[in-house]
Amino acid sequence: MTKFSDLSLNPKVLKAVEDAGYESPTPIQEGAIPPALDGRDVLGIAQTGTGKTASFILPMITLLARGRARARMPRSLVLCPTRELAAQVAENFDTYAKHVKLTKALLIGGVSFKEQDLLIDKGVDVLIATPGRMLDHFERGKLILNDVKIMVVDEADRMLDMGFIPDIERIFGLTPFTRQTLFFSATMAPEIERITNTFLSNPAKIEIARQSTTSEMILQGLVSFRPTRRDLSAKQKRRMLREIIAAEGVACTNAIIFCNRKVDVDIVAQSMKKHGLNAIPIHGDLSQSQRMHTLDGFRDGSVTFLVASDVAARGLDIPNVSHVLNYDVPSHAEDYVHRIGRTGRAGREGRAFTIAVPGDEAYLGAIEALIGQPIPPAEAPWSPESRGEDGSCPPAKGNSGTPVRKTRSRKGPSRKPDTAAQDGQSTHARTVPLARRRGRSDGSSRDDRNGPGGAGRGDLMPGFIAMSFDERRGGSAADTGTDTPETGDAT
Repeated sequence: MTKFSDLSLNPKVLKAVEDAGYESPTPIQEGAIPPALDGRDVLGIAQTGTGKTASFILPMITLLARGRARARMPRSLVLCPTRELAAQVAENFDTYAKHVKLTKALLIGGVSFKEQDLLIDKGVDVLIATPGRMLDHFERGKLILNDVKIMVVDEADRMLDMGFIPDIERIFGLTPFTRQTLFFSATMAPEIERITNTFLSNPAKIEIARQSTTSEMILQGLVSFRPTRRDLSAKQKRRMLREIIAAEGVACTNAIIFCNRKVDVDIVAQSMKKHGLNAIPIHGDLSQSQRMHTLDGFRDGSVTFLVASDVAARGLDIPNVSHVLNYDVPSHAEDYVHRIGRTGRAGREGRAFTIAVPGDEAYLGAIEALIGQPIPPAEAPWSPESRGEDGSCPPAKGNSGTPVRKTRSRKGPSRKPDTAAQDGQSTHARTVPLARRRGRSDGSSRDDRNGPGGAGRGDLMPGFIAMSFDERRGGSAADTGTDTPETGDAT
């Protein structure tokens, strides 16, 4: 078995590696370090979590051990897609270069330009940066890239996803043609291949695993369920997440939970806190200091569950993550590989569960086509049909076992029972034939159903209504027995 001592590394670098507790290189390290030490360009293709960072950090330190940087002219450049990955590379550099007198600067967003300018002005051997912030310093006249001897592009496929490829091409044009280029990626999209063909010269290609494969140390599972109602889908999905964590029990020592949207990251983290789980969100809208503080808490164990967007999916070296839980099926198939690659690192076993609902079929198909195998189905630890998400009991069922359907009552005044009909007596309206109630063929009014009195008046009509006006006046006195004064004699 090959050991680090067989790779012709600087003795001071070997001592730092030994201090870190490593003896044997990973396959990507074993394949990439020797050609890098020989000064060749390197194209490394390996899945995440295989030790790519040390594959370029160790030969860089060895090659830069002799020499001294000048002000504003870094001797090497490492480009990373995210702040977190850049900060992690800087930590690795500190670990492996502690016995070598080399300087570094970390150029990332969310940090004061003034502090970074002070480091650059002193001269740095290794410049670790995200593309946008590095170009900001260059356009401000604070950086001169004519002395770059080694250029590293880490997580190149993530650069492609985040739209950094034009920036990368521009940076390649600003560095010397004679530079040595170390290019690492987990996948090889056509655009990535075009860049390597353009800017790398006869590279040593090291491909450790088939493109876009997942680690055999990760036990994968697909938990599928159908929400009872669309408006309850998100709530029941959060319940399913908590039930999976509960079902894993003590085996789930910590976990990274991935969401597709930043707004869902905050909602899921808040929901988990409400139910007594130690969860913290991390996404691109947080300040750099907040993100680093959250990651430090997750590393030291003070944070148990890290709810993250894909900003944290790549390159984070947190070796003891027991579980990865995909709250959302990733919309890009490559992100699935990088997400679950946060567990099962450094030879440890890991578990990754993905929650799927109807509508995720297309995304799942793309993922399974990419990794070359179906995601094994896992038994759902909870079903929304068993009990309502709000704690209510399931719908009542009849003798047949089918839910009893309640009928809605009509609005308006309630109808009182016809007491006459109940006593065996019939009202006039009930005895009138249907033809008379709807209108008769002889042209008579439908109001005739109630007799000559008209609609709603019944059969007893006062006699004076049928009398003429004169008859009413003439008969009024006789009817009442009083005297009526003649017209014009009124007093």
